[in-house]
Amino acid sequence: MDQFYILDDERVREFLLIGQDEALLIDTGFEDSEVASAVRSVTDLPVKVIMTHGDMDHTGGLREFGSCYLHEGDWHLIGDGIELHPLREGDVFTCGGYRLEVVEIPGHTYGSVAFVDWEKRLMLPGDSVQKKGPIYMFGDHRNLDLYIESQKKLCGLADKIDTILPCHHEYPVSPDWIEKNLKDAIALKNGELSGTRHPFMNCCSYQGKWTEFLYEVS
Repeated sequence: MDQFYILDDERVREFLLIGQDEALLIDTGFEDSEVASAVRSVTDLPVKVIMTHGDMDHTGGLREFGSCYLHEGDWHLIGDGIELHPLREGDVFTCGGYRLEVVEIPGHTYGSVAFVDWEKRLMLPGDSVQKKGPIYMFGDHRNLDLYIESQKKLCGLADKIDTILPCHHEYPVSPDWIEKNLKDAIALKNGELSGTRHPFMNCCSYQGKWTEFLYEVS
């Protein structure tokens, strides 16, 4: 992918696009991921930051950039000192030959979005589509019902996508994982999966046929 960089610290990954006049960064990793240094090793262009969602493993490097575009559903997850701009369904960001359109997919967080380049048949879904998981679905800022509806929405777009690049675990991911994640999420909602208490987080692990979810304590 020309002018498309994947920044990966083996815990979370970000994506950097290089244009003629500016760079576009998708997510900023943990605070100690040193994403700003990685970006500066590639380009000295001005950087615009757009966010898949507001979890701390994606927003930890925001202070190095000062501002970002983030869906308003996750603004409450961001600390003071960051200039926030809204992301909404249908917004488009162009950079380095890529044209990324915003698709709202609440559930993993209320402000989760995917970025899709329809011409390149490429989707960047944050944490909402993953191969095997675990997908975090516990805590007040998550909603399983919304997640299921968003996965149904993405299933309706799957025939327009060839490549999915999630922010965690294996990549690239084929579009059939959208439906696999959906089926296991429905099984979780219907009480068909048994949970095992997580050793150090206040949640349980639920293993579906394809996907592990970390969800509320039984």
